[in-house]
Amino acid sequence: MSPPPRAFAIAAHPDDIEFVMAGTLMRLGAAGYELHYLNIANGCCGSMETDRETTARIRAEEARRAAESIGAVFHPSLVNDLEIFYDQPTLARLAAIVREVAPTIVLTHAPADYMEDHTNACRLAVSAAFVRGMPNFATDPPRPHVAGELTVYHAQPHGNHDPLGNRVTPGLFVDIGDVIEHKAAMLACHASQKAWLDTTQGLDSYLQTMKDLSAEVGQMSGRYRYAEGWRRRLHLGFCGADADPLRKALGDHVATGVTA
Repeated sequence: MSPPPRAFAIAAHPDDIEFVMAGTLMRLGAAGYELHYLNIANGCCGSMETDRETTARIRAEEARRAAESIGAVFHPSLVNDLEIFYDQPTLARLAAIVREVAPTIVLTHAPADYMEDHTNACRLAVSAAFVRGMPNFATDPPRPHVAGELTVYHAQPHGNHDPLGNRVTPGLFVDIGDVIEHKAAMLACHASQKAWLDTTQGLDSYLQTMKDLSAEVGQMSGRYRYAEGWRRRLHLGFCGADADPLRKALGDHVATGVTA
């Protein structure tokens, strides 16, 4: 029996997956995908009360619980907050994990988002996926290259706008209406972030903010009450021109939009 297809969510910080990717991950899990979950940064700067080491430990525990709540394989973070740089050492470490997972689908941030950690996490995820089959690219630790198609999908930027304030419209909409409460429960695993987000970013209630943003994407779709939006990355270097495993796997739970 062949192994199940794998979906790998690669984000910047603990709770980023929950804000813009978790509903789609749940859908893929229900469709038979093996799920993998990685935040590149450990969240160490996400507190006004605890020191860096304590904060990182708390947030790792929260992220692990969130991943376990949807049956995803949890992968530990690689760097500190605001140390997600597009550099060779970080790329080599992430590429090793991508080769170990050998995913069919990679879900990651938008190419341009409101903070550089998100943008750099996207660049690292895309490059790690790109070099998966290159035997002459050295990973850390060394891992053999892997063959097979891989399709990259970019989530909505936070707030559904790019850094210059332009609204971003997805090419694909995933209906998450009947998993929105599970998504909220997954986000609630990151309890340490409520006070932090309220204080630093004025999000009031992070759970309600997530629902409001999901509802906005649902409204864009013209079909769903709550949705997550995706743009498929150009296929070159990754997969066939017509490859669209997210649409194929989720079927009636996916609607097409106009790619921005």
